[in-house]
Amino acid sequence: MANTKKTFLLPDLGEGLPDATIVEWYVKEGDTIRLDDNLVSMETAKAVVDVPSPVSGKVIKLAGAAGDVIVTGKMLAEFEIDPSMPQRAEGQDTGHHHGAGSHAPEDGDKVVASDEGGVISDAGEAAPKGEARADSGTVVGAMQSSDAVRSEQAVAVGGVKAMPAVRAMARKLGVDIARVRASGADGVVTMDDVKRAAADGSASGIAPSARVKGTGGADLPPSRPHPSAIPQTAGATTPSRSTLSQGGKPMRTQPPGVSASGQPEQLKGVRRNMARVMADAHAKVVPTTLCDDADLHAWLGKQDITARLVRAIVAACKTVPALNAWFDGETLTRTLHPHVDIGIAVDTEDGLFVPALRNADMLDGAGVRGAIQRLRAQVEDRTIPATELSGYTISLSNFGMFAGRYATPVVVPPCVAIIGAGKLSHDVVAVMGGIEVHRRMPISLTFDHRACTGGEAARFLKALLDDMALPQ
Repeated sequence: MANTKKTFLLPDLGEGLPDATIVEWYVKEGDTIRLDDNLVSMETAKAVVDVPSPVSGKVIKLAGAAGDVIVTGKMLAEFEIDPSMPQRAEGQDTGHHHGAGSHAPEDGDKVVASDEGGVISDAGEAAPKGEARADSGTVVGAMQSSDAVRSEQAVAVGGVKAMPAVRAMARKLGVDIARVRASGADGVVTMDDVKRAAADGSASGIAPSARVKGTGGADLPPSRPHPSAIPQTAGATTPSRSTLSQGGKPMRTQPPGVSASGQPEQLKGVRRNMARVMADAHAKVVPTTLCDDADLHAWLGKQDITARLVRAIVAACKTVPALNAWFDGETLTRTLHPHVDIGIAVDTEDGLFVPALRNADMLDGAGVRGAIQRLRAQVEDRTIPATELSGYTISLSNFGMFAGRYATPVVVPPCVAIIGAGKLSHDVVAVMGGIEVHRRMPISLTFDHRACTGGEAARFLKALLDDMALPQ
């Protein structure tokens, strides 16, 4: 008699990453599930995606709770196969290509996309695998991905129909999604609905560490309860911290050998991938940084600073193409690019995203502003395609909008340069016959010294500063 048990290993979700984080189970142990029904939503570095069941049958075991990290190729769930229910034939598609060959969804109900970000045919198929495919990239750099096609569908859980990314945002904002007024088609709760509820407080009530409900109504425990969620015993009081002893005298600090208290937090999703990419960049790049100040004293009227930075980078790339390039440290190969695609660093609570501002050398100021606003909105909603997070030829980090003057930004291969723009300041400048106060912007240029000479970097920086100094 054939073994009726099936162990389902976490498949490659098309991200090229070694793990993913459980967001929400759609079943609990003991439930019966049908082939290709949504089993669990998982968060990767780019998106929250649904993983379908590979079989029909009874759920015997689940790998973990919401918030747990599962390694690709490790057990995700275990089933007892029901031969009386539909099953996938031996050698047939495993269902890991989420959504391929499925029926056409209604508008707003389902999103189907290739991991390459390429065009999908009307039949729901990605481009042929025989064609050459560029690295699909990650949030902060480049990694390999598969040719899988995946889908996200608004699924009704607990009577509420919403996309997995919307549910994740609701938990993050502390919004009870069951109390959110749905505005989408067929009663689907949208991202805007959740943000509106968070802003007006009309659906508050779920803390980020709240328990997750399964489809059967049973609670799934969080991965780790926060100390504040542990009930205090009757009569217990929490002493307030003070730098004074009970006698009113200053207390000594703890000796170095005493460990500090705190709650360990495992990195997940975007932050987890960011840590890997930054460590990889640190190991593979030979960085050198040049710093100077862009003098904005001649500017006429109010101008878009980001648009001016983009224009100045384009001008510098045309003057010194060596920094608008990719470098392969393994083969010692340099690729100069005739076009300028600028990676714009976007800071979020989840971690760093670097979407690409395509064809920046063809855009005017209004075009730059419109494109950046679109990319930021897609990053915030986690709807940005994978293709928009890779393939840029040079990077910009405008950290000065928060604080800081100079920096040593990280160059992520295969790029060879990144520009850091610091906080605007009014500086005293020596001029012929006296002194003046000029508005200036600190600029830091970090480059991979294997691919560029110091002279090339200095000429690039001068061209950038010259363009920034123009009146308009």
